[in-house]
Amino acid sequence: MYINNKLLIGKNDKVESCLLPNLANRHGLITGASGTGKTITSKVMAESFSDMGVPVFMADVKGDLAGTAVAGEMNDNISKRVENLKLENFEVKEFPVRFWDVYRLNGHPIRFKVSEVGPDILSMMLGLSEAQEGVLNLLFKIANDENLELDDLKDLKSALNYIGENRKNYTLDYGNITTQSIGVILRSLNALENQGLDKFFGEPELDIKDWISVDNNGKGIINILDAVELYKNPDLYSAIMLCLFTKLYDSMPEVGDLDKPKIVFFFDEAYFLFREMPSYRLKQIEKIVRLIRSKGIGLYFITHYTTDIPDTILDQLGNRVQHNLRAYTPADQKIAKAAAESFRVNPNFKTYDTILELGTGEALVSFQNEKGEPSIVERVMILPPQSKIGVIDEMTRNKIINNSPLCGKYDEDVNDESANEIITKKNEEKAEKEAEIQAEKDKIKAEKEAAKKQAEEEKAKRKAEREKKSTPQYKLGKKIFNMGTTRLISKFFSAIFKGISKK
Repeated sequence: MYINNKLLIGKNDKVESCLLPNLANRHGLITGASGTGKTITSKVMAESFSDMGVPVFMADVKGDLAGTAVAGEMNDNISKRVENLKLENFEVKEFPVRFWDVYRLNGHPIRFKVSEVGPDILSMMLGLSEAQEGVLNLLFKIANDENLELDDLKDLKSALNYIGENRKNYTLDYGNITTQSIGVILRSLNALENQGLDKFFGEPELDIKDWISVDNNGKGIINILDAVELYKNPDLYSAIMLCLFTKLYDSMPEVGDLDKPKIVFFFDEAYFLFREMPSYRLKQIEKIVRLIRSKGIGLYFITHYTTDIPDTILDQLGNRVQHNLRAYTPADQKIAKAAAESFRVNPNFKTYDTILELGTGEALVSFQNEKGEPSIVERVMILPPQSKIGVIDEMTRNKIINNSPLCGKYDEDVNDESANEIITKKNEEKAEKEAEIQAEKDKIKAEKEAAKKQAEEEKAKRKAEREKKSTPQYKLGKKIFNMGTTRLISKFFSAIFKGISKK
């Protein structure tokens, strides 16, 4: 609840745990075992931010955050908690929600150009090795140098095939590009397409400003990504979430310290983001987490254990909520101890013991105080959400989507000229040129063959004549002909001489 310019998140008989608006962009962490109330805590925080006029982005991996768009019910559990916490002016109500979905089924589409996603995050999506990621980086560099716009996966695949076919031309300037790596990348892209994630790439791209908005009453819009299907592939889910908050970071200007955040981003199941992450990529995320708060953005990671988050990032999360942990083994106890030691000590209870005995909905809370210091940890009951707890029906969801001012803005794909079309044109021109060259070669070859054939025919004719003249019949005939000709000539001249004599 947003009360007296504070976000009231939890309460006990003596203390109210409130998140201060001007320190909400100091980031936070919500941890605890499954079923202990992490989702409810994030929901209560999101509602409070919305009432304060701060937009929120959340990923709904179970489908139960969708109920934020519908007013809650004052059932026995809610009424009892309200009464025990002595909450005044508590009312059930709906909140302004916009649904998003990379699969384009349960929300507005989210798209980014392949070039905007970049080789690092794309490598995470494709599960590439370091060597294969290196080849992908070269591909992006070549595409940029040759003005090959990479908008969607068709562009990427065309560019891969084109560069693979002409890889010898790039070796000296860019380094070795192996056909094996190109083959692996292409197979991984096909797998991505089979999962329907080709819809995540293309135009029109998401305008981050559409996340940072308020409704007509000044309440921050709660942007909910339907991630139920996406979360079936945790690595892919983590890569897309990283892509989204990286895009948020890149799109926002520096604003310094504000009286409240521009937007708050909740990263649920953050464990999968940092699992087996190479050090160079972790350093990039550390940098973003460190600098993003100066852009007025608050990041809140939600995961099971404090140890899921690297220490260099954990140190930057100033607002903490710890739900119950179960410590049955020495390893579990070590994790619980690490969680306890991350809080500022409260002399009224032992933090480690309390973590193990917290009930559902209870939590240990430490938010930063006015001085920017972590407050002494308190054991509190988290407030009940004011909106519905649970899923909503398809009709309600569709009504919200269709009544959104963004309805239709991202629905239709835009296919401008990009790498696929440029490479297709290049290949066609190359094919035409090759066809012309081949036609000229064929013409020359045909002329040579015709000349050769004519020469052979003449040669054969002369040979035939020679052979004909060498036959006995020809010689006899010629002799007879010659004899006959001689007689005729003799008779002719004899006749002439006789005629002259008579005269």
